[in-house]
Amino acid sequence: MGQVPLERALSKLGKMSRSQTKRLIEAGRLAVNGRVIKDPAFLLVPEAARITIDGKPVERSVECTIMLHKPRGIVTTKSDEKGRETVYDLLPTKLQHLHPVGRLDMATTGLLLMTTDTQLSNFLTDPGNGIPRVYTVSVKGRITDDDIKILSQGIRDKGQFLKASAVTLRKASNKESHLIVQLTEGKNREIRRMFEALGSEVTALKRIAFGKLKLGELKPGEFRETSKKGIL
Repeated sequence: MGQVPLERALSKLGKMSRSQTKRLIEAGRLAVNGRVIKDPAFLLVPEAARITIDGKPVERSVECTIMLHKPRGIVTTKSDEKGRETVYDLLPTKLQHLHPVGRLDMATTGLLLMTTDTQLSNFLTDPGNGIPRVYTVSVKGRITDDDIKILSQGIRDKGQFLKASAVTLRKASNKESHLIVQLTEGKNREIRRMFEALGSEVTALKRIAFGKLKLGELKPGEFRETSKKGIL
C-alpha cells in the first residue's frame, strides 16, 4: 500500500477513472474519513482510508485480471478522440473498470492483459523484473543471421537501447520473413523500431505470450479470466 493523489484513489480501488473521480471532487461529493476534500492532489492510502460518495462508502472491488485477444484496428485506451473502437468496446459493463497492463498499438494483435490489481500491473511492467513477452513477427524482405545478431545485441534508437532477449527465425525469403521475438521490456513500438533500424518493415505483429500465460486458441475479441499464479 502507498499514498496516491485523491484523483487516482477510486481508480486504484477499481471503481472509476481519474476524470470521473475529479468531477466528483470538484462537485464536493467525495469525502475522506468524514471530511469533504476538494483538492485532487490530496494524498491518501486508498486501501486504508474511508472514502464516501454522497455519504455512501466506497468498497474495494474484488480483484480481477483477464487476458484479451486484441484484434487489429482496436486501440488500447479508455476513449478515443477519433472515435475509433477501443478494447473497452469488447468488454461487458462489469469489466469497464479494468486497466491495461501496458499497451498494444492499433495494428498489433494478440494477448493483452487487463486488471484491477495495480501491484500486479506494476510488477509486470517493471523492466527490472524481466517478465518475458513473446511475439510472432512478419517483415518484408529477407532477415539474415547478421540481422538476428544485431537484434540480440541491441540497437540504439532515439536515445533508447532496444534489445530482443531471444530471436528465432522461422522462415526467410526475398519477399518475406517470419520470426518469433521475445522481449523483457515494454518500450513503445519496440519491435517495429528495431526492424525499422534494420531497414525492414513489420507487416504483422502478434503477442502470443506474456509471462507463463499463452494466447492459445483464444479468438480475436474474446477474453477469459486469469490469475497472478497463471502469469508468474
